[in-house]
Amino acid sequence: MLTLMFFGTFPDQRRLGAGSRSQERNKMTKPIKIAAVLAVAAMAVAACGGGSSGGGGGSGGGGKTLVISTDLPLQGASKDASESTNNAIKLYLEQVGNKAGNYTVTLKTYDDSTAAKGAWDDATCAKNAQDHVANKDEVAVMGTYNSGCAKIEVPVLNQDPSGPMLMVSHANTNPGLTKSWDPGEPDKYYPGGQRNYARVVTTDDYQGAAAAQFAAQDLKVKNVYILNDNQTYGQGVARAFEAEAKKQGLNVLGNTAWDAKQPSYTSLFQNIKSKNPDFVYLGGIYDNNGGQLIKDKFKVLGDNNTVKMMGPDGFSGYPQEDKQAEAQGMYLSFAGLDTSQLRARGGAGAKLLDAYKAKYGADPATNYALYGVAAVQVILDAISKSDGTRKGVRDAVFNGDGITISADQSVLGKDMKIDPQTGDVNVRDISILLMKGNKETFLKAWPVTGS
Repeated sequence: MLTLMFFGTFPDQRRLGAGSRSQERNKMTKPIKIAAVLAVAAMAVAACGGGSSGGGGGSGGGGKTLVISTDLPLQGASKDASESTNNAIKLYLEQVGNKAGNYTVTLKTYDDSTAAKGAWDDATCAKNAQDHVANKDEVAVMGTYNSGCAKIEVPVLNQDPSGPMLMVSHANTNPGLTKSWDPGEPDKYYPGGQRNYARVVTTDDYQGAAAAQFAAQDLKVKNVYILNDNQTYGQGVARAFEAEAKKQGLNVLGNTAWDAKQPSYTSLFQNIKSKNPDFVYLGGIYDNNGGQLIKDKFKVLGDNNTVKMMGPDGFSGYPQEDKQAEAQGMYLSFAGLDTSQLRARGGAGAKLLDAYKAKYGADPATNYALYGVAAVQVILDAISKSDGTRKGVRDAVFNGDGITISADQSVLGKDMKIDPQTGDVNVRDISILLMKGNKETFLKAWPVTGS
């Protein structure tokens, strides 16, 4: 029995909730001290989620078969987005012959959600982390979707005695995973003293600011009310929006949490209505009863022409939301380029999207699907430059010049470089979307400012 010890500060489940996806912003949350003793059965090969190809194994030498994994919420509101991401990754692996240099690569999928919760679950994320380490043939993880889940898993993978084990996320936007944000971040996620986490998307300090700039400069609103889902991601992106809104001269009427377990929000919006807002910002994820929130906003405040409404990427990629009459006219931000823009760039991304549409009859349900493939491109390049061990794969990303995927190969259509010091990516894009005709439509790219 192999035991990994982590003594540190984690946010409580509210803060960890949903994605930033998760754990942000300082004074708005109450971290609690825990001492987590995570036991890892060294001989067990985790059965959390099904494998997509074979397991694979072997020991040492070129031609070895290695396992990479995805760790996503496969139940609840994020189910469609996660399945699309997995399918895009499987299709890409087929296109490259399931090869990374001299290594054969197979995929194993993990589910970090529960049916009861209908979303990612902290206990399941903790178990998945143990299972990743226990699977001796697994060398890297693509995920997670929700930042709160990553904040649970990364420290465990970081302390893997045969690693650290690499995780590359396509969707975690919480700044604290890679840079100073809340107290103790990001160092508390790397108790072994080495980074092992990277991502291929823009962070919420940029996304929240971009939304506030768009509200002030393009929508010309004046009085804004902010709601957050009382979880890490939602609080974080709401905090970033609020700070920039004040810089833009907007009147912030309040920043209040909504309770995901409430059956109705009419009284909440009646209170907001008394303050005469012309704009409402929803900082959080749709999984947290966002459908009811949108319905009641419409019922009390009127449609999205009367009182404009905007959400971050936590409200993007949900087919059931797309079909809501009350969501039409809602604005969204996305921490990257949407699928239409990636297809327009041509190259590897367009080729994959065309193949996906030919196979499944439609584009992926989420804009994050291609970013999932981008994260896998980083992992495969690291494997090809490694000795096939977890440590070697991690070192290929964080030692020397790190990983660069050239524009002609990158599914994002531009050079993609992971900073070996932080794990952040050089590609910073923000898209502004508009819900129109029961689908998310691209409105404009928003310039990313700051460093």
